[in-house]
Amino acid sequence: MRLLFLGDVMGRSGRDGVTERLPGLIAQHRFDFVVVNGENASHGKGLIESHFQALRDAGADIVTLGDHAFDQREALTYIEREPTLIRPINYPPGTPGRGAMMVEGRNGHRVLVVNALGRVFMPPIDDPFRAVEAAIADAPLGEVADAVIVDFHTEATSEIQAMGHFLDGRASLVVGTHTHLPTADHRVLKGGTAFMADAGMCGDFDSIIGTDTDEPLNRFLTGIPNGRFSPAEGEATLCGVAVETDPRTGLALYVAPLRLGGVLAQAMPDFPTR
Repeated sequence: MRLLFLGDVMGRSGRDGVTERLPGLIAQHRFDFVVVNGENASHGKGLIESHFQALRDAGADIVTLGDHAFDQREALTYIEREPTLIRPINYPPGTPGRGAMMVEGRNGHRVLVVNALGRVFMPPIDDPFRAVEAAIADAPLGEVADAVIVDFHTEATSEIQAMGHFLDGRASLVVGTHTHLPTADHRVLKGGTAFMADAGMCGDFDSIIGTDTDEPLNRFLTGIPNGRFSPAEGEATLCGVAVETDPRTGLALYVAPLRLGGVLAQAMPDFPTR
């Protein structure tokens, strides 16, 4: 089974990059299932319904969120009727939406996707480790689920590394989001779980983590806000990670980074021959 995960979609640049390139990626590499983190897709903070639908129409089977999940207030209502939009599972009880979802992929595969929010250098939140573990226990890899994908939205690389080792052998892919910068540590862990500390973003990298450079520079230099942060609108680089799994176990056989278009573009290695 071939899985594709795309990192945080940042503003119009990121949305355009995904809608223009994702359908071709799916066709070229025969991806069976696609997850996209959309938490910055609408003006850099949150996700309005029309932008969510555009990501789905482009080929995303599931759209995940993060600490900006409800910055666009309409998400509080439409998330309840959109089962393929998931927010962090470790939000307090009573939060609208869901944090895990089992979805059938293009070829009939059953894929569990779990979204969680970290606690290191992040707002206070419930324990992500136990919350994710409980979701996976309800749909074990290789028994109920053909693949398990965990999007861990966190600031600290140590925390996402801990989650990777915690779930090693129980998930197909554990990948970090939030920092917008792709890491170079993609690998298959000892137990068979594909891991990458941060998938990066889908957005304009001629920026400061997807934002026009003027206001961040002003704040670093003066400490005085002079306006709002605005998403950069140059050509996007699509960043993410691709995984091929063992059809018997759901564990990873192969993992590779994706960096398509824009200033970080590089060729994605070919999958092994099926």
